[in-house]
Amino acid sequence: MKPVKRNAIVSAVVVALFAAIVALAVAITPKDADPADAATTKEAGTGKLVRDDSHRLGAAGTGKVVLVEFLDFECESCLAAYPVVEELRTTYAGKVDFVVRYFPIPSHANAMNAAVAVEAAAQQGKFEDMYKRMYDTQETWGEQQDSKASLFRGFAQELGLDMAAYDKAVAAKATTDRVERDRKDGIDLGVEGTPTFFLNGKKLQPSSVQDFRDQIDAALNG
Repeated sequence: MKPVKRNAIVSAVVVALFAAIVALAVAITPKDADPADAATTKEAGTGKLVRDDSHRLGAAGTGKVVLVEFLDFECESCLAAYPVVEELRTTYAGKVDFVVRYFPIPSHANAMNAAVAVEAAAQQGKFEDMYKRMYDTQETWGEQQDSKASLFRGFAQELGLDMAAYDKAVAAKATTDRVERDRKDGIDLGVEGTPTFFLNGKKLQPSSVQDFRDQIDAALNG
């Protein structure tokens, strides 16, 4: 099978599975979520969906439509959603704001390490580069119990970051606090698993990728 044809088939399979993945993520509390967090969501709902320092993918849109994703870089469902989000970014470039919020799940051994590494890169203007690197390599480091912090540091070197500044950021409590603040906002908003999407403040439960597009189109035309 030719590589192009094979990649098209793989992409089609990913798209077909995406709706089921998102439905499961938003409908049930995953087995690796923190029970205390799930309890918190029942009493909360006051988290901020977008903060002034929230990260955006690509150029800013018009502000009329904002799609927010709470994600965990070690989450396989987030990896499956990644190409769909990339497709949406291409389709709605300049029309939709794509906002990323960290939501590392405690039982994923390197979820926090990955988020901190991405945040440290973001402090040098390389958020999206490190964001993509995490997903492009997840199959090589995910679901492992030993720390992958040194591997992530290697990614930073490959991206040409100032390593002294990167190391300082990774070690800084403020960087971890930044990640945890996103996670707390997610908990307060009722996020129970990843990926979880919000469109203009409403949690999405799309029945298909086309339904996802339709809801974005409706928001744009509304």
